[in-house]
Amino acid sequence: MQNYNWNYPTTMWVGENRIKDLGSACNKLNINKPLLVTDNGLAKSKIIEDAVILLKKENLSVEVYSNVVGNPTGSNVEEGVEFYKNNKCDGVIALGGGSGLDVGKAIAFMSGQTLSIWEFEDIGDNWSKANSDTIAPIVAVPTTAGTGSETGRASVILNEKTGEKKIIFHPKFLPSIVILDPVLTLDLPPKITAATGMDALAHCLEAYCAPGFHPMADGIALEGMKLINKWLLKAVKNGKDIEARMNMLTAASMGSTAFQKGLGAIHSLSHPVNALNNVHHGLSNAIFMPYVLSFNKKEIEQRIIKLCKYLDLKDNSFDGFLNWVLDLRKELNIPHKLSEVIEEKDFDIEKLSKMALADPSTSGNPKKLTVDDMRTMYQHSIQGKLF
Repeated sequence: MQNYNWNYPTTMWVGENRIKDLGSACNKLNINKPLLVTDNGLAKSKIIEDAVILLKKENLSVEVYSNVVGNPTGSNVEEGVEFYKNNKCDGVIALGGGSGLDVGKAIAFMSGQTLSIWEFEDIGDNWSKANSDTIAPIVAVPTTAGTGSETGRASVILNEKTGEKKIIFHPKFLPSIVILDPVLTLDLPPKITAATGMDALAHCLEAYCAPGFHPMADGIALEGMKLINKWLLKAVKNGKDIEARMNMLTAASMGSTAFQKGLGAIHSLSHPVNALNNVHHGLSNAIFMPYVLSFNKKEIEQRIIKLCKYLDLKDNSFDGFLNWVLDLRKELNIPHKLSEVIEEKDFDIEKLSKMALADPSTSGNPKKLTVDDMRTMYQHSIQGKLF
């Protein structure tokens, strides 16, 4: 497989075994003592072990912080910032899935701030309160193909006091260098490959359907969905298919690049159940997708028909696309109903509906939403009933 270097606008080093360039990335950014941030599930893996050896061979004094949970928390970030400062680090390598990348980016951002992280929630121009000159340089290396956090300008962090997931935003959250190496994703189990792949699809789909004029985002989202249509099932069925893995990594990066245009109710409904019920984000996005699509049908039908043609689906209608999503979920063994992953007794629908309405993603939904709409969509997803 040939290697490529892209700038879109992030500098991206793409190809098989590009992880070997990790030391070069640090040198290019004048990082001498990197903090490698990863999640606790990956901390003892060969990927991390090899990365540390690689960096030490380049005479880089690396420290590892791995106290990162699946739905990362404010305390994960606070502890990481303290670890960063105590070890006098001068840059961050965020290596892992979406959780490790989000926390790594947030540590780099918060290492030079004096305000609380919650002051920088993605509302209005909160980001302008930050001292942008003190943000540490970031190298991002994804090991899953889903969140696309490596090309995103935000981190999603759980506020443990309120039980809410918050989107923390700053333009300089964007990593300076991204390494996309499909070899790092070869051992991902089919279940995680499927859920993260559906997360990438949700990003592309909601960006494409979001209202507003942004043809650049629309184009990236369309091509991202085309890659997912061609390669996701191949990656799930044969994890060692390096070409499928490379294309899915690319699609994930494209999804997060595109969603600067906006997200929608798929994410609004997901974030509260991720926070309160600890459901995997990609899995909840996959579950909610057909319910939100059918709820938004009137507003998005014409765009979906264009999408069907671009994906070369057999049925170029809204229902044709909806059936494609349902069939894809079935092949990936994604549950059809939310009640298959959360027991109804653990489901506080009133609280979740209010949280969903308050989620920043809500404003990007094609149809204006109320708390009753959120409640109704939750009810339909529990019952497995499309609109």
